[in-house]
Amino acid sequence: MQRGRRLAFDVGTVRIGVAVCDPDGILASPLQRIERDGSELEAVKRLLAELEPVAIYVGLPINLEGKFTQSTYDAVYFAEDIEEVTTTRVRMVDERLSTRAAQAQLHSAGKTVKSSKEWIDSASAVEILERALEVLKAGREAGKPVASYSDE
Repeated sequence: MQRGRRLAFDVGTVRIGVAVCDPDGILASPLQRIERDGSELEAVKRLLAELEPVAIYVGLPINLEGKFTQSTYDAVYFAEDIEEVTTTRVRMVDERLSTRAAQAQLHSAGKTVKSSKEWIDSASAVEILERALEVLKAGREAGKPVASYSDE
């Protein structure tokens, strides 16, 4: 596995969760979420300049039947926007049940739904990043290229 930080984004309609891992891919940590207020791409550019990731993962929110929803298209459009401002590879990672898994993690840490609201988006991004890291550690490429979803 190539050494270097990796970023993950969990794209929502109001907020975008963000997670980063250490250069050795051992620990994924939540970062401050990004508000969807029209300046999200500028916030992403600042993160890219600061963290210099070797890979970027965007959660692909397909429904449990494997069908695309408006949220799916929104995530793909966001990933396409990121590709326009960086040369770092961007991959889409299936994020089914990542929010539920993040809520369970926060709950087991003693957080209520209300008290964890500020971090749930980034906790979901941590779940996405951890899934990608597991695949990478198994010697495979995590996720799929954004272009493979652009024409869906």
